[in-house]
Amino acid sequence: MKNFKNQKGFSLLELTIAMTITLVVLGLTMSLFSGALGMRARESRRADALASARAALNLISREIANSGYGLSSNGIVLADSNQKRIRVRANLVNTDMSTNSPGEDVTYFFDAANQSIVRYDPNDSPQTSVVVNRISDVNFQYFNYTGSSSTPTSSSTPTKDTARVRISVMVRLEEVQGQPLDQTVEFVSDVTLRNAEYMLNQY
Repeated sequence: MKNFKNQKGFSLLELTIAMTITLVVLGLTMSLFSGALGMRARESRRADALASARAALNLISREIANSGYGLSSNGIVLADSNQKRIRVRANLVNTDMSTNSPGEDVTYFFDAANQSIVRYDPNDSPQTSVVVNRISDVNFQYFNYTGSSSTPTSSSTPTKDTARVRISVMVRLEEVQGQPLDQTVEFVSDVTLRNAEYMLNQY
């Protein structure tokens, strides 16, 4: 039988030091891994939010650009449009001067309570639908062209001379633990009203 009395092992101090070093290295590794996961989650949510906002802007821009089609005005309902909402009309079916078919009388507005852009169409079913969520703010800016001047004046409310609309959408990114808070991205789209009097005179 072998004698193990003379064989030496690690002392308690050496084991404690080795365990401490191992725990420190493991802690640093976990911290880096957690940060990487947080960044990945943030970027994934950011990509989803931005893609949704872009899709919403494309839809809104298309319908605003068509406003005034088949009508004798730029199509913006002045009394129902301001910095936070816009109502546009177009005679898309073009059977008469009425705008009572789906897509011919549309209002977009910002719903602050639900942080969303809402589309309202009294001639469609359903009448109200959410275009995009996770929106922190929406602004409509109106550019008015008078006479033959190519230099517009801007305002927060439209006029009969409005020929371009700027849509600004602010997207607040979801919070991710370990990442900066209150991150926002702004999308801006300039929409030319093809049927506005000034634009028609350019052709």
